[in-house]
Amino acid sequence: MGDNYKVVLLGEGRVGKTSLVTRFIDQEFNPAQPSTVKANMYSKKKLVVDGKPMNVSIWDTAGQERFHALGPLYYREARGAVLVYDVTDADTFEKVKTWHRELRSVVGDSNSIKIVLCANKCDLDPKQRQITEEQGKAYANSVGALHFLTSAKGNINVTEAFMGLAADMLKIDSKSAATSGGGKLEESGGRKKLKLQVDQDGAGEEKPKKKECC
Repeated sequence: MGDNYKVVLLGEGRVGKTSLVTRFIDQEFNPAQPSTVKANMYSKKKLVVDGKPMNVSIWDTAGQERFHALGPLYYREARGAVLVYDVTDADTFEKVKTWHRELRSVVGDSNSIKIVLCANKCDLDPKQRQITEEQGKAYANSVGALHFLTSAKGNINVTEAFMGLAADMLKIDSKSAATSGGGKLEESGGRKKLKLQVDQDGAGEEKPKKKECC
């Protein structure tokens, strides 16, 4: 049971979109992950946020230029989006802005869709970074998105990013301003953690379609 939520992953090729979603769903990381062709749809992930069940379907879209025109086909009816850029590649950060404008033109404003911005590959040497955390946060704030430094390889903030999005999507339905991001926050060891439960009964069922490369 639970409401259905469609989420799309957007960003240029090789920024790590597929690695993020497979880390979140299967707790796996493939250093030789092939590029996604067109799009992969991951089975519904069963989540529980503050006691409310949610079924989240995640669409992993291709970032290569030749597939860019297909993007709007996958945006429709999306209630959440994860925009991903590579912190070591400034061009991917600029392209995220284009993806965001295109997304908004199809699905509308923040009242209809919630967005998380992932600054991926944060595990790499800081000297390689071309985009600072402050730059990422500033842009995220300007478009009403959440911002996370993430690493699929290091399993850094991956669950937290999807947790934050799930809570924000729930906020659209509940229209509650009493909580931050639609989910209840509690202190633990000086860090705020959002209560979210992944339904383990279906944990072995969410596998990407193998006929499309990821």
